[in-house]
Amino acid sequence: MGGDAQGGRGSRRRKRKMIMSKLYTYAACARRPSAVDDEGSRIGGPGFSRVVHTNDPAAAAAAAAAGYYRSNKISTTKYSAVTFLPKSLFEQFRRVANIYFLITALLSYSPIAPFRGSTAVAPLVLVLVATMVKEAIEDWRRKQQDIEVNNRKAKVFQDGAFTQTKWTKLRVGDVVKVEKDEFFPADLVLLSSSYDDAICYVETMNLDGETNLKLKQALGVTSHLQDDESFAGFGAVIKCEDPNAQLYSFVGNIEIEDQQYPLSPTQLLLRDSKLRNTEYVYGAVVFTGHDTKVMQNATSVPSKRSKIEKKMDGAIYLLLSSLVLISVIGSVFFGIATKDDLRDDGRVMKRWYLRPDDTTVVFDPKRAATSAVLHLFTAMILYGYFIPISLYISIELVKLLQAMFINSDIHMYHEESDTPARARTSNLNEELGQVHTILTDKTGTLTCNSMEFIKCSIAGTAYGRGITEVERAMAKKKGSPLIADMEIAVDQPAGRSVVKGFNFADERVMDGEWVNQESSGVIEMFFRLLAVCHTCIPEVDEVSGKVSYEAESPDEAAFVVAARELGFTFYQRTQAGVSLHELDPLSGQQVDRFYKVLHVLEFNSTRKRMSVIVKDEEGKTFLFSKGADSIMFERLSSSESSYRESTQKHINEYADAGLRTLVLAYRQLDDAEYAKFDKKFTAAKNSVSADRDELIEEAADSLERGLILLGATAVEDKLQKGVPECIDKLAQAGIKIWVLTGDKMETAINIGYACSLLRQGMKQITITLDTPDIIALEKGGDRAAITKASKDSVVQQINEGKQLINESASESFALIVDGKSLTHALKDDTKGMFLDLAIGCNSVICCRSSPKQKALVTRLVKAGTHKVTLAIGDGANDVGMIQEADIGVGISGAEGMQAVMASDVSIAQFRFLERLLLVHGHWCYSRISSMVCFFFYKNIAFGVTLFLYECYTSFSGQTFYNDWSMSLYNVLFTSLPVIAMGVFDQDVSARFCLKYPMLYQEGPQNLLFRWSRLLGWMLHGVGSAVIIFFLTIASLKYQAFRSNGQVIDLSTLGATAYTCIVWAVNMQMAITVNYFTLIQHICIWAGIFLWYVFLLAYGAITPSFSTTFFMVFSEALGGAPSYWVVTLLVSVAALIPYFTLSVVKTWFFPTYHNKIQWLQHVAKDDDPEAELGMILRQFSVRSTSVGISARRDAKLVRVSSKGLPC
Repeated sequence: MGGDAQGGRGSRRRKRKMIMSKLYTYAACARRPSAVDDEGSRIGGPGFSRVVHTNDPAAAAAAAAAGYYRSNKISTTKYSAVTFLPKSLFEQFRRVANIYFLITALLSYSPIAPFRGSTAVAPLVLVLVATMVKEAIEDWRRKQQDIEVNNRKAKVFQDGAFTQTKWTKLRVGDVVKVEKDEFFPADLVLLSSSYDDAICYVETMNLDGETNLKLKQALGVTSHLQDDESFAGFGAVIKCEDPNAQLYSFVGNIEIEDQQYPLSPTQLLLRDSKLRNTEYVYGAVVFTGHDTKVMQNATSVPSKRSKIEKKMDGAIYLLLSSLVLISVIGSVFFGIATKDDLRDDGRVMKRWYLRPDDTTVVFDPKRAATSAVLHLFTAMILYGYFIPISLYISIELVKLLQAMFINSDIHMYHEESDTPARARTSNLNEELGQVHTILTDKTGTLTCNSMEFIKCSIAGTAYGRGITEVERAMAKKKGSPLIADMEIAVDQPAGRSVVKGFNFADERVMDGEWVNQESSGVIEMFFRLLAVCHTCIPEVDEVSGKVSYEAESPDEAAFVVAARELGFTFYQRTQAGVSLHELDPLSGQQVDRFYKVLHVLEFNSTRKRMSVIVKDEEGKTFLFSKGADSIMFERLSSSESSYRESTQKHINEYADAGLRTLVLAYRQLDDAEYAKFDKKFTAAKNSVSADRDELIEEAADSLERGLILLGATAVEDKLQKGVPECIDKLAQAGIKIWVLTGDKMETAINIGYACSLLRQGMKQITITLDTPDIIALEKGGDRAAITKASKDSVVQQINEGKQLINESASESFALIVDGKSLTHALKDDTKGMFLDLAIGCNSVICCRSSPKQKALVTRLVKAGTHKVTLAIGDGANDVGMIQEADIGVGISGAEGMQAVMASDVSIAQFRFLERLLLVHGHWCYSRISSMVCFFFYKNIAFGVTLFLYECYTSFSGQTFYNDWSMSLYNVLFTSLPVIAMGVFDQDVSARFCLKYPMLYQEGPQNLLFRWSRLLGWMLHGVGSAVIIFFLTIASLKYQAFRSNGQVIDLSTLGATAYTCIVWAVNMQMAITVNYFTLIQHICIWAGIFLWYVFLLAYGAITPSFSTTFFMVFSEALGGAPSYWVVTLLVSVAALIPYFTLSVVKTWFFPTYHNKIQWLQHVAKDDDPEAELGMILRQFSVRSTSVGISARRDAKLVRVSSKGLPC
């Protein structure tokens, strides 16, 4: 432990020396607004009225008492103790079925009710309470998370010292000390840090999903506040913008000793971001609690409902309409019959036993119309059992359990990252089985987003022996088996361990052999540039001496690691510059060299390059630069870049191999030239004019000219494991796959070949604006003409593509679109044409797509096809399309958790999508579809018996069954088997789901929940009710039931019919399920068992409560052989129509699904695949146009056409 403590102190001492003042000379300063900027001038106006008195407890207390600022307590819960009951009830009664049951429950306490009010209220209360308990548990979990966050501790300056205080007690104006690896408790203005020049590094993964570190720097006026004691007399006034959701903007100023200084986003530390690589910082609280920018951005995820749930609502409305219709019909007949009960002015009574001459308004022949209207309400209460009251809560419970099974699937667990699959919402489980189109990101989703240095071009010579995945795929495309069969990874020499980020091998430059090359001087400068031109931070392990690096991007880390492995080890960064261990070409030994960093000109999306100006130990000044070839080649010296053409050729080859390239160049600066630049650049940085940024860019641009070319680097972003196989299986399942990527077209196309989205023989339709005509117009600068010509060109290319598809219907097509073209293709008047073209293609790749374009394409596909879309990505730039799609899947990769946090389901690798959709998706869709159909079947079967009995009794409103038995029908006797089916049923095993992926098409085609199937089950319910009702009555109506010759009474007849229904429904479940488990057996037979327990227990209660069921089983039914015989025969008879139809359909008209079930039944795991299996497997991949299988089949066709043996 002593050694650890010493190591920790040594590490802190080293880090205190790492002053990074030169790292942000361009990037950080370029964003700082001047005092006369337009936004700065608005301080004090609307939207910029916040005034913060820093380190002034009295002012903070007064502001808190006046309610000017929110507390730092946050709440992400949906409810509070006060709002839970009203809000949760409102949520429940948004469902029309629950409103109906509430109305009927209230009416059940009126004289028109056919049964006691308590029996109508109890099921509704039970369902509502169960749902509210579920909501309460979920909200309580959110509450616990809030409590944990709110109770975190922070160091706040109080009474002359920093003391630990809960986050909730922080107030605007407090000075806070945050230490390394701690989260910022509120939005802070950075005052100073452990570094002398007051910089710090911040990780914003929780905000934007990015794992690269952000550089922040305090103003110079506060940077001297280096220790706790220095804040004793500190005071300042901060005036800034009001709370808003703009993460990347901040406008304000700080007033210290009557002098104002402008503030920018560089000084703002956001809540929920983390301090990294910095011992501590001091900051002033400006926004607290829900005023912080992260909470201002905390919008709820868009509400998504599955298509089955929407159609289920339609079925509920259909049942409600049917219920109203039969109630009206019954009321009309009731009114006619009632009016006819008194004839000849009341002297003749047709049904004298009803005493129509002495009754209430509910049955009054003299007011028959009024009685008919009242009967309408009676009938609607009675027929409420047509509506499955427990359907919604049962489905919610089933989906929750399904989500638990998805979460616990070991086949979707990624052991390397210890990441299981996570169904973040259970509302969309069945949608996973109905996906028609997948829209996927490339980097980090199809690829690993883990860069490896694999090749390079130096002085016109290509180095690197590695074979990339894309090269192997291209070799297969061209029919070159020698390259195609080679291993992808480079075999490392004996004794050399595998190094992350380095997959390079070439004996000409490895192990110091580069000194023997003809261009050794260029190679030396190339490796030196890699080791110096970056913003990485080295961390030296004091025990092993090994150097590791913190980098802003995987590419930059790969470059520094490559330089280290090739003899140029960057091991220290100080205030003055960087230190390297270099291989000296003269002595062959490692020597220490120091390079003073004068300026760093950061990379950004506009510059597309990064430069660093350094001075070596000999006093020579160099400009090292690296950037995109399109930018760098135009900055090269025409006289000193002799191998430009060969380098360009190598870059094109690297792009064809799917590699990401950068050009490296340099030039030596004389003292006068550097002094001139330094003066110009410093003046631009200190400028307070509106064109300050342009002046800075102009100064940098003037220096980055006349560069001497060194070469180019090539790094590989490898495909994730199993991606080609997964895409192939999804394609066999009939799912279309679109790739939306920000990469350039060549790289995207080659990745398409590598993952089998593209193949040889597939015709490519390319829509691009990189044509000579458009380029010429762009040079002219006429914006209106460029826009018109670009749009016309895109429309023309779309029409040509559609014509090509129409002329070659048998061909396979791939559509490739660049970002510029996509801008015009997504316009309102062209997006329909574009979608028609894209739908006609088998693969679609959109290149250079912005996050907004990804979301717009997703919206277009979802709205245009009316099919289920799934978007999958791993970065913050994928959030838009993830939220726009019907189902959003986030990959927990190297780009943070933003995509995961916005997703409906999260997985660790793209390949897990295969099992998620083909297995879990199919199962969930099949289970929910069957479950909903069965719910309607059993409720209609029950409700129709009530209606038939009403027909027998002149629609009098008399119930056929005891009231409590009716209330418990959906709750106890028939619901458990349906829930068990929804959770455990497997129509086909997981192995066969993956083996025959075309089975998945049942979902996108909605074969299992179309109206014909739903209405078929409803009709089956009607048929079962008719059989049960009439057979029960026919069997017992005239037969003596008691020993004294008495016939059966209403209570006994109703109990017998009810028993037949319970048996028939549960036996129907037994012949419907495909996969029996012990739990399903228990649930099915438990429903029947509970019915008999109910008969005994309920019948034993006093008659004032059990009414017609008093001792009905023990004294009447149990000892009557006819009861048991009727139960057996009638229940079986009710199932005969369904069983017969199923047998005929399965044997004589089998579907693809039936054939797979039969094959699963007869096949054994160790048997060779049967002939039927071979036929089904061929059919399963017959319609595939992309994927490994399609590539194999196309090759067989080509070989066969040449007459060669396969």
